[in-house]
Amino acid sequence: MARHNHFGSLGEDLAVDFLQSLDYEILERNYRYLKAEIDILARKDDLLVVVEVKARSSGHLKPIAETVSKKKIALLVMATDNYIVLKHLEVEVRFDIITIEKTQTTYKMEHIKDAFYYF
Repeated sequence: MARHNHFGSLGEDLAVDFLQSLDYEILERNYRYLKAEIDILARKDDLLVVVEVKARSSGHLKPIAETVSKKKIALLVMATDNYIVLKHLEVEVRFDIITIEKTQTTYKMEHIKDAFYYF
């Protein structure tokens, strides 16, 4: 596995651990529909939380959360709609981003709730 893929997977593991520590129920990881992939689908109370995980090393100029494109958002919404229909869910949906930035020896994590809206 390429080094960046390994770090991305580690980032998702850290995000899952973080969410579980806050009593989120993890429903799916790496849910795929057509060309879309949702990193984490979780449930918190009566809310379906769609989580995009962005992990990278420090030293970039652009904030990590700003790297989620309009195209990626459209794909996330499409896959979420598919998941809701497939599972016959009647829930409110929230789209979050968890950013993980690696420095030499530590990880800095930020959880951005309601990172974007789907309408």
